[in-house]
Amino acid sequence: MPTTSPARVEYQTHPSQYRHLKLSFNGAVATLALDIDESAGLRPGYKLKLNSYDLGVDVELNDAISRIRFEHPEVRTVVVTSAREKVFCSGANIFMLGVSSHTWKVNFCKFTNETRNGLEDSSAHSGLKFLAAVNGACAGGGYELALACDEIILVDDRSSAVSLPEVPLLGVLPGTGGLTRVTDKRKVRHDLADIFCTSVEGVRGKKAVDWRLVDAIAKPAVFAESVQKRALELAALSDRPADAKGVALQPLQRTVEADALVYSAVRVDIDRAKRTASWTISAPSGAQPDSIAAIEAAGDQWFPLKLARELEDAILQMRTNELDIGVWLLKTQGDAAAVLQMDATLQAHRSHWLVRETIGLLRRTLARLDVSSRSLFALIEQGSCFVGTYLELALACDRSYHLALPNDDSITPKIAVSANNFGLYPMITGQSRLERRFYNDATAIDAVRAQTGNLLDADAAYALGLVTANPDDIDWTDEVRIAIEERVSMSPDAMTGLEANLRFNGPENMFTRIFGRLTAWQNWIFQRPNAVGEYGALKVYGKGVKSAFDWNRV
Repeated sequence: MPTTSPARVEYQTHPSQYRHLKLSFNGAVATLALDIDESAGLRPGYKLKLNSYDLGVDVELNDAISRIRFEHPEVRTVVVTSAREKVFCSGANIFMLGVSSHTWKVNFCKFTNETRNGLEDSSAHSGLKFLAAVNGACAGGGYELALACDEIILVDDRSSAVSLPEVPLLGVLPGTGGLTRVTDKRKVRHDLADIFCTSVEGVRGKKAVDWRLVDAIAKPAVFAESVQKRALELAALSDRPADAKGVALQPLQRTVEADALVYSAVRVDIDRAKRTASWTISAPSGAQPDSIAAIEAAGDQWFPLKLARELEDAILQMRTNELDIGVWLLKTQGDAAAVLQMDATLQAHRSHWLVRETIGLLRRTLARLDVSSRSLFALIEQGSCFVGTYLELALACDRSYHLALPNDDSITPKIAVSANNFGLYPMITGQSRLERRFYNDATAIDAVRAQTGNLLDADAAYALGLVTANPDDIDWTDEVRIAIEERVSMSPDAMTGLEANLRFNGPENMFTRIFGRLTAWQNWIFQRPNAVGEYGALKVYGKGVKSAFDWNRV
């Protein structure tokens, strides 16, 4: 049966449209204050009380961090705090979760985790540091947000505490990102984490420091001073420029049609009968900036930045708003030489703050593709330009089909690797997609590296292990058609599990554990009667009715 989608979700916004966040700037320190409008939920049926959040809040958070990255290069530390008295953030709105479909809950959790992972990504790669100034009660997803920051300072007012109360209150996993960061990032001892995650009241004061749940505490009278002092100390560790001019992020030029999303460099055509979407990513055309002065002058119209923004928006749009479209067919078109020149420019200026941030957005956007619960097939056809950065799209796919035209070298589609394929865009495992593909086999990777910059036809690409199949023009139509039809006919649940396992076959780390839990544990728990049945904990919360559990352990 087709899934009924809620009204279209929009991921583009602007600070002038914010309902939930307040941004302010003071030299090297920006303050992002949560002031969530309880009446401005993204969907009807709940109030965002106690600084609780829904997807709409995280859309603003994602936008705010992007604007700090690109529009305010002078900022080195972001202080995340609350504009409310006695409450930092009470986490994801429970009533929103209670009235939402399972699909909505999982997609919501995925996006919030990507947003939080993005804080850590910017800290690691861009020198943008984050300090959580927890000035009130901090629970569930609110504590997850604090955990994503580099450090946490908790007000020591005898009442403010941090907590992950999902198990006793809701009967669900305590934060797909929260529990993982408590153990993997903050190294909280497992027995203490067990107590922490099974109690409602949380931990405050010195005990929170002793248990490693926060980094420091400060009395109310000196809290603001302590936060500012530490923010400046963190800023001193950053190399973001103090005197650079930021790049304003203007609204994307996008047309939403009944069966298509159309941008300047990205187009998505939806075939609802076949439940597929054909993505076409175009190469840059015309003269492109190759100096820092020209790149800065181009601003948000600099092609790699524009491409990253458009591709990110398209992924989010399709993931949230087109639930029944299970197979994405990735195609490219244009001049391969132009893509390789773009890659050379990115490499040559990768230490410049704007280029570095653009690479970061490309990296995070490609990672969004990796964790999207859709089957991904690359179709390397005549006119394609799967080279360098664009080859990452094919390497992210579950399969790639490369058309062989052995009798006409002038029109046969070819691929190529560039320096950018060897670590510029690591997956959440920390590996490049080539390392993932070849299980870090140095011999296979070196063979590919030896072909850097060379255009490879289907047979050469197949011989190197870079593509799945290399059908000729006689077999192409039927082989691709049968593969797509078979894929579309299979269980979406089975495909999600299969793809998530195969895409992340490398070393386990905090991020793979977060998304693994989201795909498996949280996905399962959110569907069990103990959480969402008539008397499940999530359904009866706040209604004065006691949860009724099925006591069987599964």
